Amino acid sequence: MIATLPSVTLVRRIKASPARVWAAITQPEQMLRWWGPDAGPTLKAEADVRPGGRFSIVFRLLNGDEHNPTGVYREVVPEKTLVFTWEWPGLPERESLVTFRLEPFDGGVELTLIHEQLPEEARESHARGWSGLLDKLVAFLGDAA
Repeated sequence: MIATLPSVTLVRRIKASPARVWAAITQPEQMLRWWGPDAGPTLKAEADVRPGGRFSIVFRLLNGDEHNPTGVYREVVPEKTLVFTWEWPGLPERESLVTFRLEPFDGGVELTLIHEQLPEEARESHARGWSGLLDKLVAFLGDAA
């Protein structure tokens, strides 16, 4: 029997159009303004948003630690679905999969983030990190619905 690795699923309702949310999660100049799990700065954002294209983010936490997750886009359906691998440099065996799914509703977008194939010991820290990141995205785009 193959063991299933843990996942994290988070949902936010955002008062913004699908086009606005899509731009925020795919355009490096916008990602620079909000990406990261806490109030620390995003130092670099590169995104070649197409299947097979790569991304790289560098952010600094408030405690001074810098992180540089990278990955490859697997599925890109504008304003609907963005799927990419998630890798930490130096830990290639820890590649996991992240999905952003956008569903319009009256007055905004329901954004679901799913991070799959996480090692058990990484699940809790990723859940906290992604929750902080989504809170920053909501603040960047406007009020939560």
